[in-house]
Amino acid sequence: MSKNQTSRREWIFESGLGAAAAALSGKMASFATIDGRPFEPMQAEAKTAPTTGDEKDRVRRMKWWHEARFGMFIHWGLYSVLGRHEWVMENEGIPVSEYAPLAQQFKPKPFPARDWAKLARETGMRYMVMTTKHHEGFCHFDTKTTDYCSPKQGPGRDLVREYVDAARGESLRVGFYYSLMDWHHPDGARCAKDEAARKRFVEYIHTHVRELMTNYGKIDVLWYDVAWPLDAAGWESERMNKMVFELQPDIIVNNRNKLPGDFSTPEQQIKADTEGRAWETCMTLNDSWGYQRADDDWKSPRRVIQNLIACSRDTGNYLLNIGPRADGSVPEDSVRVLTEVGQWLRRNGEAIYGSDPCQPRRSNYASFTRKGNTLFMHVHFWPGHYVAIAGLQTKVKSARLLASGQKIDFQQDPYRVRLTGLPEEVPDHPVTTIALECEAEPTQDNIFVREEKPRDGV
Repeated sequence: MSKNQTSRREWIFESGLGAAAAALSGKMASFATIDGRPFEPMQAEAKTAPTTGDEKDRVRRMKWWHEARFGMFIHWGLYSVLGRHEWVMENEGIPVSEYAPLAQQFKPKPFPARDWAKLARETGMRYMVMTTKHHEGFCHFDTKTTDYCSPKQGPGRDLVREYVDAARGESLRVGFYYSLMDWHHPDGARCAKDEAARKRFVEYIHTHVRELMTNYGKIDVLWYDVAWPLDAAGWESERMNKMVFELQPDIIVNNRNKLPGDFSTPEQQIKADTEGRAWETCMTLNDSWGYQRADDDWKSPRRVIQNLIACSRDTGNYLLNIGPRADGSVPEDSVRVLTEVGQWLRRNGEAIYGSDPCQPRRSNYASFTRKGNTLFMHVHFWPGHYVAIAGLQTKVKSARLLASGQKIDFQQDPYRVRLTGLPEEVPDHPVTTIALECEAEPTQDNIFVREEKPRDGV
């Protein structure tokens, strides 16, 4: 089977739909896996944290982010010239003296970020996060600290400025990725053992962050990455974050500078954080973050939508990556996949944006999101003229196809809701969403069905 196809068995296990139902409390554990790797059970119901002091301010700052659900990650750098993965410098042991000249070869076309921002908006994404400096150490922004930056090398201009202007031009929120780890700077490794080197390197890094927070207007997200080789004390992360919030009081900051930050960042897996903490899954469209010309393991539009639904179900965000070529163009397969996802969201986005925690999740061919008392049933594998949900504990008032608004007949008893009169062929591609208006918040209890459904004798 092609890796772009999804079997029913794979979807059941990958989405957590194969989880055993929990006890009658109404809370259901998820034993979802990604690529066959299990992760720990979590509660579908988010716990509410105190809203006092700093937490109350965090709620204010993150309101837009929780409603957004979907963002674009952009990994772009000198590694895009080689087209052999963003870790090529380290994984192939390329010396700085051999790698650094790529900076003069890196000559993007004019304003490629406009194409990225337009693609993000048309895909239904609400924010963007771009690499301002990746592990290779090359800065896409104008800086007083080094000549190893885009205005003083091949591009001859500030690429971060172009990105910021492009995102704002499409009314998207602006995020900056910044790697603390640096393979180019002479103090990037020895800072772990040499205090003088640490002080120099930390000042270099803090200066970059200050420049990014000062020179580009309002910034919505700061996305640190890879804190090797120092801990929070070594990076002086408390001081760094204090500076960030003084310069950008409305910003959201992640947890990768060894401090908790505002949200957690599971990578390449969908894993809700505990106790109501905000979380965002970042994921590649193929198997590489940066451009890798040979990597053709593209996720299908259905898989991307399934992942977005899985994040939204547990009130997480989905930050999906593109890796532009060196000239800034986006690989055609990325555009193809994202275009279909965007078309689906234009019809069904009501079920994703601003979703609430969703307890129901048990089905062989569907998954669920919720908004208020409306349960959205996302049918990934269309079974034909009827679909059914077992164990729904709430009375259904009405049902309709979300994309078309067409009403659906249904019958409900204590053990199932059966939606009938549906077409044999799938009415919406690649996922059909059904909206069920309920009398109260919908919950599901399959153990009740297992224990109480009438049985005949043998």
